Amino acid sequence: MSTDYPDTFASWQATRFADTCAEDVFAPGVRVQLSWKDLEEAVERGAILPSEVHSLWAGWAFPDSPQRLAAQPDARRGVVPVEPDEPEAPERPQTAPPMTGPKFSFTNTLYYFGGMVAIGAMSLFMTLGWQSFGPWGLTLISLGYLLACLKVADHLKGRHLPVPAGILATLAVVLVPLVVWAVQNGLGWWPPGGSNSYSAYHTHINWRWLTLEFATLAAGVVMLWRYRLPFMVMPIAVTLWYMNMDVAHAIWSNTGQWDWQFTRDVSLVFGIATVFMALWVDVRSRRAAEPEWRQDYAFWLYLFGTLMFWGGLSLRDSHSELGKLVYCVINLVLVFAGAALGRRVFTVFGGLGVAIYLGHLSYKVFGDSLMFPFTLSLLGLGVIGLGIWWQRHEAGINATLGHWLPEGLRPV
Repeated sequence: MSTDYPDTFASWQATRFADTCAEDVFAPGVRVQLSWKDLEEAVERGAILPSEVHSLWAGWAFPDSPQRLAAQPDARRGVVPVEPDEPEAPERPQTAPPMTGPKFSFTNTLYYFGGMVAIGAMSLFMTLGWQSFGPWGLTLISLGYLLACLKVADHLKGRHLPVPAGILATLAVVLVPLVVWAVQNGLGWWPPGGSNSYSAYHTHINWRWLTLEFATLAAGVVMLWRYRLPFMVMPIAVTLWYMNMDVAHAIWSNTGQWDWQFTRDVSLVFGIATVFMALWVDVRSRRAAEPEWRQDYAFWLYLFGTLMFWGGLSLRDSHSELGKLVYCVINLVLVFAGAALGRRVFTVFGGLGVAIYLGHLSYKVFGDSLMFPFTLSLLGLGVIGLGIWWQRHEAGINATLGHWLPEGLRPV
């Protein structure tokens, strides 16, 4: 411990004590003003442990705490502090801290890039050379790899490194279908007629993959409950995407011919179901009391659910202009739903659908019209103007749209 100020910090910690005077910094009368954002940034710097920050803030911000300042509404940041000499503002209902997630930084970029390379190596880029170990050799290698990933994930989570811990735990989930496939081949349970290469799991549609997918979903849910790290939802969402195609194959394979229209409709139904699942997860996360559950677990379900729904919808051909207009209206609803929910994935796919409809009008309906390019240009400029107006009034618009949603789905 430092002999200059023994009760303040350990000598091995990096501080700015040498640049200050003790009486200027540690005097009893010194007061500082902090916000929840300041503590989040302190966690990012490693100055305070994530496991301690919520309890520390809860103690400071408790209604009867001497550290708490009165708060009043503010359109940009939710609340602003009121100076102590001003009259106290009415207390607002106490709510849990907003959902948090990993920030975009170079460190997190390295984490995710390395994680996706490792995940791809054990899934998309699995080569035939691995199968030379035989089914039981591949089972032992995969299980050893899986257990090692979980062990490292436990260690990283214990050191309060949730992003790399989530990536390692996700890699463990990705290895589950490989283990199931190897065991089935070793026991002779793999149904005849399917591919004998595991790499085809990610490239070929076949009902025989359903056993791998059900096992992955079960293992993913169990591991997600165990580790409570949002990135682990990614393989669950991808598996649901694979499953919609394989379920369609299982149904139409009895007819002896491929029906892409049926596959398209199954994708649309699976997409709607996945989006509703994402809404349910979103509500649960927003209302959760424990900090570990107040994270964005719904992101990947929204992404792949919207992908399945929008893909199935866009592949439908109504053969009528009214049907295409309805398609445009549905995409406009997605745009506004994205604004109301605070989910950009709806806005992106909805905007893409509107652009497709405008392209149809340009080339099919008004292809010979001299005025259509000018009209479309004016429409584009009008959309830009709408964007400027929207940016200026975004907080109020989002609040208005949010009132149409159930309380649990309103953006924080």
